[in-house]
Amino acid sequence: MRVLIVGGSSSIALALKPLLVAFSDVVTAGRSGCDLRLDLTDDPEEILIPDGFDILIHTAAAFGGKSAADMLQTENINVLGTLKLFAAAAKANVGHFILISSIYAKLVESSSFYSVYALSKKHSEEIARLFCSFHTLPLTILQPAQLYGDSENFRKHQPFIYSIADKAQNNEEINLFGNHDAKRNFLHINDLAEIIVRVIQMKLEGTFQCTQTTDISISQIANAAISAFHSKSRVTFAPDQANIADNIFEHNHSLYQYIGYQPKISIEEGMMRIANHRNHSV
Repeated sequence: MRVLIVGGSSSIALALKPLLVAFSDVVTAGRSGCDLRLDLTDDPEEILIPDGFDILIHTAAAFGGKSAADMLQTENINVLGTLKLFAAAAKANVGHFILISSIYAKLVESSSFYSVYALSKKHSEEIARLFCSFHTLPLTILQPAQLYGDSENFRKHQPFIYSIADKAQNNEEINLFGNHDAKRNFLHINDLAEIIVRVIQMKLEGTFQCTQTTDISISQIANAAISAFHSKSRVTFAPDQANIADNIFEHNHSLYQYIGYQPKISIEEGMMRIANHRNHSV
């Protein structure tokens, strides 16, 4: 089996490749640091994929912003880039397309977390389904929850969870705004990598959520960090500040029944892994 990972230097690709090489020939593609150069902002005729790949895993993404330029770039990469990529892959007779989307594709406009990233992920799923239906191509769309990992690779996009780890590591008070213990859903990157591998091996098609099986509160995250770092920190609330909003989704774990696997890394273990990684990086 030959697998092409687009966005080959992404954190998802870095976690996924070691699992894939055990049973397949893996090639990475991206703007830099990959086996093949591939830029989703190029003109369609410049995006070329060699023949012979059984699976294409699309992990590349732009995460947006609030300016017009940020929005344009995000839509250009996440939506138009997806269409250009799938068109090139179809010409190269790729057998199965796997789009790594986001649970944020399910956000509604009224959500305080709604953004051009969420909008573009929804659009990218729609364009992928439309293209693949026209060309009768196998497609899998995975919608992972907010991702984190042992290293600092995810700090840019998940600063909140790493800032809590920082405070616990430094024995600082972890002060939570408001008096509402807001809920979150975080998925460890290693769990997502295992899920993707099983989807490939089963040749599973469709759109599936990939979230942790239980939501957690911010105080649970903080207490997990305090335990992991053997910290003297304590968790406090600031009722004079505005409450932090929940950011959770209706659960649908049908995927886990199909693949015989569900996320195994709890927030307690996840924080332990972050602490161990930092201790061994000193």
